[in-house]
Amino acid sequence: MKPKVCTFVKSGTKPDHFPPADLPEVAFAGRSNVGKSSLLNSAMYRKDLVKVSQTPGRTRLLSWFDVDARLRLCDLPGYGYAKVGGGEQLAWQSMIETYLQKREVLRALAILVDVRRGFEEEELLLLRTCHQWKLQPILIVTKCDQLKSNALFNQKVAIAKQMGGDIKRDFIWYSSKEHDGRDELWKRIAGLTGLSDAAVG
Repeated sequence: MKPKVCTFVKSGTKPDHFPPADLPEVAFAGRSNVGKSSLLNSAMYRKDLVKVSQTPGRTRLLSWFDVDARLRLCDLPGYGYAKVGGGEQLAWQSMIETYLQKREVLRALAILVDVRRGFEEEELLLLRTCHQWKLQPILIVTKCDQLKSNALFNQKVAIAKQMGGDIKRDFIWYSSKEHDGRDELWKRIAGLTGLSDAAVG
């Protein structure tokens, strides 16, 4: 699957800012330095549609992107950056919980983790949230190009063991630089949103 037309729709912080609930949606969440913006650009076959901030944790908004007028991707603001105060962390949590709980067209939540860090408490909390609100999780391990082959294999084994999952079936191993994992990501999205390859291109 290769998207043909991807466009920025809008940004916002609360339900009356959201786009119309007329297309299936997939949201992307991860730490501020996990490479989420780079992954979204890679996934949408663009270089700078999603702005990559030089300062981790700067983005404070939900941002939506239209894919071929058949699907929307929602970029959730990053979390876990040390310079973000407790009040902002609580505001982030409230905004994300409201979106995940009330967005009726949301089909799946992609949870991104750095291959060198694995899943930590915040990611496990997001995974539990998926189960609570009946969202399908997509587990994406980023920056896989930053480890040599032996180290990457060992990390894959360790992460799969930690999560009790299958290396090939349960995780998408992604490199935004090499675009590894892009086809697997779109196959998963198509399956979860009811879109076929023919429908999206």
